[in-house]
Amino acid sequence: MLMNMYQARLAALREELARRGLDGFVVPISDEHMSEYVGGYAQRLAWLTGFGGSAGTAVVLADRAAIFVDGRYTLQVRDQVDAALYSYESVPATSVAQWLGEHAAPGARIGYDAWLHGKGWVEAAGKALAKRGASLVPTESNPIDAVWTDRPAPSLAPAVPHPDAFAGQPSEAKRAMVADWLNDQGLDAAVISALDSVGWLLNMRGADVDRTPVALSFVIAHADGTAELFIAPEKVTPELRSHLGNAVRISPREAFLPALGALAGKKVAVDPERSVQAVFAALAGADITETLDPTVLPKAVKNPVEQAGHRAAQARDGAAVARFLHWLAGAAPSGGETELSAAARLHGFRAASGLLKDLSFDTISGAGANAAIPHYRVDEQSNRQIAPNSVYLVDSGGQYADGTTDITRTVWIGPGEPTDEHRDRFTRVLKGHIALARTVFPQGTNGSQLDTLARQHLWQAGLDYAHGTGHGVGSFLSVHEGPQRIAKASGGQAGTGQELLAGMFLSNEPGYYKAGDYGIRIENLVLVERREIAGSDGEYLGFETLTHVPIERALVDCRLLTRDELDWWNAYHRRVLEVLGPQLDGAALQWLEAQCAPL
Repeated sequence: MLMNMYQARLAALREELARRGLDGFVVPISDEHMSEYVGGYAQRLAWLTGFGGSAGTAVVLADRAAIFVDGRYTLQVRDQVDAALYSYESVPATSVAQWLGEHAAPGARIGYDAWLHGKGWVEAAGKALAKRGASLVPTESNPIDAVWTDRPAPSLAPAVPHPDAFAGQPSEAKRAMVADWLNDQGLDAAVISALDSVGWLLNMRGADVDRTPVALSFVIAHADGTAELFIAPEKVTPELRSHLGNAVRISPREAFLPALGALAGKKVAVDPERSVQAVFAALAGADITETLDPTVLPKAVKNPVEQAGHRAAQARDGAAVARFLHWLAGAAPSGGETELSAAARLHGFRAASGLLKDLSFDTISGAGANAAIPHYRVDEQSNRQIAPNSVYLVDSGGQYADGTTDITRTVWIGPGEPTDEHRDRFTRVLKGHIALARTVFPQGTNGSQLDTLARQHLWQAGLDYAHGTGHGVGSFLSVHEGPQRIAKASGGQAGTGQELLAGMFLSNEPGYYKAGDYGIRIENLVLVERREIAGSDGEYLGFETLTHVPIERALVDCRLLTRDELDWWNAYHRRVLEVLGPQLDGAALQWLEAQCAPL
């Protein structure tokens, strides 16, 4: 029945394309702000195909269709998308542009929504199609919206001030910083399209995107320190007006395009990675400088207030996760729990603090073979029993006013013992995690230069994982925040060349996945910090580990650990006990003490 539903949707889209004189259409997971996570109104790919991941694109032609995903979703896409309707294409082995250049018919007109694609993608796809004698055509409106009859409306939740007590810096100071940058560059204005950039600049949060506290809006920041906010009037409260003050003019969202047109003749900064093609088209009369959004690096380098808030959020969140793991250790071996029931229980432990605003992403609760899907998302159809004598992986996080958390723990569900293979693979992942946590590196080092440290012990056994090792994290903002990341440099992944700077938050999360059997990932969040080294010939950096939750002892093969690695393990767990011990009592505290005993 589900497949018939998606077949009908695909047929309806093809009929709409034919009516518009189009021979194909490209459907990304995106919104007008190039967001990773999007509101329900923008979930066009999920509606069309059934794919529930956070990154992917479909191409629909008259006689064929394809869906493009990266290594995180290789298994998930096959479970959720009908192979009779879409071919599965792997990124970066291929790309949408390359595939179109091979499959579009000569003379074909391939449509795209200019509000959902970046300028670089449009240029690449246009060139590939031109070689086929075909063309890329912007649509006046999205054809999916014409056939998605029950499409949700964009959220009208109010936008709210984010207090300076959490932000650590008033919006006026941030706008002055952008104004100084504009003047230094000889520019008149900057277009700020990314929702987390808008939220950071104005110290404003919202509830328009699940799991990410942002408000649907755009900003034009000017060289005199003023700014114009474009947002639905229904979202603006008296408190927000008072918070923003007279230097921030508030206009309806519909006024954004005319305001871009009014910048004709001005020198305007636009970030091509964070602004859609429609923005560039509307600025046709302006002198455009393509450059990194001026808020991105200041947002990534957390100030002392944000760092302190994050430590507080991590301590609170760690206690909730520890209570959950204690509960799981008692409940799961009987076989009565499922992925959904465990995720709900974990949410309950977090919510018990009374300070949880939201989860930071949908909990990845993976039992057995489902744990081998790196970005698995459980639902009623996929829900699996957490079976005795198996591996269970839980990747989760919380949104708190003082910080955003993200943690993965892989545990063994008894009562039996793990196999030698389980212990070997887990310990190799652990060794990579420790290597990254302990590393010291010179200023100027980027994420791709560190990625090998986390993979080296897996590579020695002919193993690897198909996702990055670390991503940036926001401060009560996006759980995936650029520009920094730790990953292989290949495949055109953004951020791997970004220098790591003191004050940046990142994840440390190597893993291993055996398809159809089990998955392993160990994730803590870390803070880039300066390291004082006597006699050093320059500035050096390292990582402060911010996440404090026990790591599964039953899966460790101590014979594979060096003395230094054992010392790290024991020091880490002493710190876990220091942070979490005062927050727990009774059986949960006894469990924690046992988990933190030296190896």
